[in-house]
Amino acid sequence: MFPIRDHNPSLRKPYVTWMLIAANIIMYLLTLPGNGGGQELWARLALYPVAVMHGEYLWGLFSHMFLHAGLMHLGGNMLFLWIFGDNLEDQMGHGGFLLFYLTAGLLAAAAQIAAAPMSTIPMVGASGAIAGVMGGYLLMFPRARVDIVAIFIIFFKVFTLPAWIVLGLWLCLQLFGGFSMVGSEGGVAYWAHAGGFVAGAVLCLPVFLRRGGPTFWAATHGHPPHAAATYSPTRIPRVRR
Repeated sequence: MFPIRDHNPSLRKPYVTWMLIAANIIMYLLTLPGNGGGQELWARLALYPVAVMHGEYLWGLFSHMFLHAGLMHLGGNMLFLWIFGDNLEDQMGHGGFLLFYLTAGLLAAAAQIAAAPMSTIPMVGASGAIAGVMGGYLLMFPRARVDIVAIFIIFFKVFTLPAWIVLGLWLCLQLFGGFSMVGSEGGVAYWAHAGGFVAGAVLCLPVFLRRGGPTFWAATHGHPPHAAATYSPTRIPRVRR
């Protein structure tokens, strides 16, 4: 089950969101194993918690946000950024959103390092920063409608849920994964996701308060402050056994 779009159109062109997606795709192509020196570049730009704790490879705190471990890793992260990033950029402005994104990614990395400071496993991916975007989105638009694709073995179904259910469930899964992986070496940076999510909500507070805080919620009832987008019924066919 994963989101494919929201019903929350942005009122300005999300140039920074597009730029971040392009930068991630370009870095993925540059660091492909078959590309000359790509694997070495990937290894050098990844984030190593143990190295950071010793004051080494500090650039990894930022560069890891633009590296990915595979096409599915990249595609999933960019899908979430595409869905939720434009609306926060709309609220924060281009420069403000870029600063927010990078800061959320940095705080997400700090959360993962705090959870496993001596880990030698390289940490890569934009998911910590994107988790921050999701946290900010939840604060601003808790009842925005989000379309979900659910795949039940051979059945496909698209349905709509409020953002607070979609994003709240995602956060609960990250917390569950983080606590269940305590003391083990896992392949998912759950604490970066959870930490980034919380950091994003906190970093978005000034924007929320400038909009009126609880008054903003009261006026919009948690929905976007503009008309929701409407979509034609999905053309995804239902395949029966």
